Amino acid sequence: MANTAHLVRRQSSRDLKPQKSVDRLEMKEMRGRLVVDSRKNPTTNYGTTNPGFDDSSPSIKAKKPNAPAHVSVNVSSSIVESTAPKMPTGSTEGKGIFRPEAGEDERENWDSKLTFLLATVGYAVGLGNVWRFPYLAQKNGGGAFLIPYFVSPYLGGIGISSAVVSFNVALYYNTIIAWCLFYFVQSFQSELPWSECPNKYFQNGSYAPEPECQESSPTQYFWYRTTLMISKDINTPEVFNWKIALALVIAWILVYMCMIKGIASSGKVVYVTATFPYLVLIIFFFRGVTLPGMSDGLRHLFTPKWYTLTDPVVWLEAGTQIFFSLGLAFGGLIAFSSYNPVNNNCYRDAIMVSLTNCFTSMFAGIVVFSVIGFKATMVYEKCLVDRNSTLIGIFGHPERFPDEIPPAGTLLNFTNGNNSVDNIIMPEIPECDLQKELDNSASGTGLAFIIFTEAINQFPGAQFWSVLFFLMLFTLGIDSQFGTLEGVVTSIVDMKLFPNLRKEILTGAICLVCCIISMAFAHGAGSYVFVLFDNFSGNFPLLIIAFFECIGVSYVYGLRRFADDIELMTGNRPGLYWLICWKYLSPLAMLTILVASFVEIICEGSGYQTWVPNKGSTERQEWPTWALVLIFILILASVLWIPAVAIFRLLGIPIIDDNEKAWFPAEDLKEFHGIVPHEVTAAEKLLFCIRADGSEGMCCPTGGLNDDDDDIDNGNLT
Repeated sequence: MANTAHLVRRQSSRDLKPQKSVDRLEMKEMRGRLVVDSRKNPTTNYGTTNPGFDDSSPSIKAKKPNAPAHVSVNVSSSIVESTAPKMPTGSTEGKGIFRPEAGEDERENWDSKLTFLLATVGYAVGLGNVWRFPYLAQKNGGGAFLIPYFVSPYLGGIGISSAVVSFNVALYYNTIIAWCLFYFVQSFQSELPWSECPNKYFQNGSYAPEPECQESSPTQYFWYRTTLMISKDINTPEVFNWKIALALVIAWILVYMCMIKGIASSGKVVYVTATFPYLVLIIFFFRGVTLPGMSDGLRHLFTPKWYTLTDPVVWLEAGTQIFFSLGLAFGGLIAFSSYNPVNNNCYRDAIMVSLTNCFTSMFAGIVVFSVIGFKATMVYEKCLVDRNSTLIGIFGHPERFPDEIPPAGTLLNFTNGNNSVDNIIMPEIPECDLQKELDNSASGTGLAFIIFTEAINQFPGAQFWSVLFFLMLFTLGIDSQFGTLEGVVTSIVDMKLFPNLRKEILTGAICLVCCIISMAFAHGAGSYVFVLFDNFSGNFPLLIIAFFECIGVSYVYGLRRFADDIELMTGNRPGLYWLICWKYLSPLAMLTILVASFVEIICEGSGYQTWVPNKGSTERQEWPTWALVLIFILILASVLWIPAVAIFRLLGIPIIDDNEKAWFPAEDLKEFHGIVPHEVTAAEKLLFCIRADGSEGMCCPTGGLNDDDDDIDNGNLT
């Protein structure tokens, strides 16, 4: 499924201040990049008196003399995401067209293109690539865009919904980072604490291995009992987990310190957090390909189970993985992209980030499944040794093994050397199945904290590999957390909810609130609450948000108009494939997945896995009523803004301030790229119902190129 991503960013009041010292900006191409020339020319002021971009975009009409050359739509990056960035004039670092200076409170900008790309790659490539993608690939058989106010006043709630989803995800995502910190610290012990079962001491001074640990495994016991201090179900929190609570506080402090100066600080951190995981993955790759059982793990990864494709939940999880992995519909990529120059090549960035993310998922999958194959092989071979040892004790020699092993409890009669008959009751003989061991690989957090740690126990120098692994998970998580939280902070700043609050103070307040709320994950039932958030705070809301974003851009704003805007920014017009995907395929696919998944969950029910101590395993339980109410609130709190803003607007009660103009140098972009008015092709007329006056069918705007529109005046959308 192809996803689009578009943004029409609103210009804040600081953008309306008169420019200070530059009367004319003239773009030159020097040594492969654009720079700004501040030569004086009294006849033309960039951004104030440039003639308008006349007829190549249906969203722009001819400008009157002395009219501002502002147009509202702009495109940025993430499977073609868009934004209206603001860059200061006079800089040669942006490699693009910059907004005239707007005073001391001008918008931040990236130090370099590399910083932006590392930030977006770091945001897109996260923990999901290492554990969520391999798990879903095994389990299921082998646009992110914020549409702000100017696309349509009735769709302004989509941006708020994205910010709410980002906030909900940030709450539990940092819990994973806290778990990684806890394991990272524990890895510095002389003997890894999850390598052996702890002893249980009795009053008489004797001791024995913990029975619960022997029923499961040392890694499972350490995860469920030592780390999570898990309770029997979500209704019984039992004890407060101060160790995880402390790790959460440290994690939130680290996130705030890295974001305190916005992209000026987080942009420096991503040089490490976005590159270090690749170094570790490469090291683990060369270690993994030398392990026994590697080929079995990779065969399991790449062998499809076609029957799973009939399950709609499989498609929901696959679609959600794309959204989580690329950061689609969260708003984080929009926030990052809003600091780019206006003519940033969003298409190239989107393709590069998507391919990097896809490569990382596959590469991480190979690394993970080579280790899983090794772990499964070790368990399988140990099972065979134990099984053969038991059979030899019964039958005496492998040649005397029966073709079919009698079931447990069968009375066996043997004649001994004295010609007397010995009766033996057949014990339980374990079934050794390599495929079953591969299928039983843990999911999600269990993949990292149970399966991978169990495999690391078998490595020489296990402490080194453990430190390396959990440091990699920490860096993967924290740079994704930057993007997720940036989507919240930037939305609040741009909506001017707290206009007098400095951004670093606002960021600190948000981190503090998130830290307090995230204590809900730091008790015995915290891991169950975590699963609830992980399953429902993102899945359905993200698909719903993206669906309405596609509808808003393709049917309300207009596909041809949007294609014109992309051409203005990049110099290239999107092909029919992208247009068809944006208008028809993507909305249809998302709607189908949503409806089918809702029906599946309603019919089959929804539950979670609880830890059963006496069995040393998990079993499924249904969500209690209060948890179902919380699930409903999580989904509703995210998507309710979409109809709410539209209803309030219909009643004449605007929630979002719409009295400011957007900045977009259409004429300069047209001149620089040499763009000529686009002639509608026969295929476009047929596929997209484009009429003679330039308007589009199927609920698209009815206004033509030369129609007067009260909301469009001299290139300014209000």
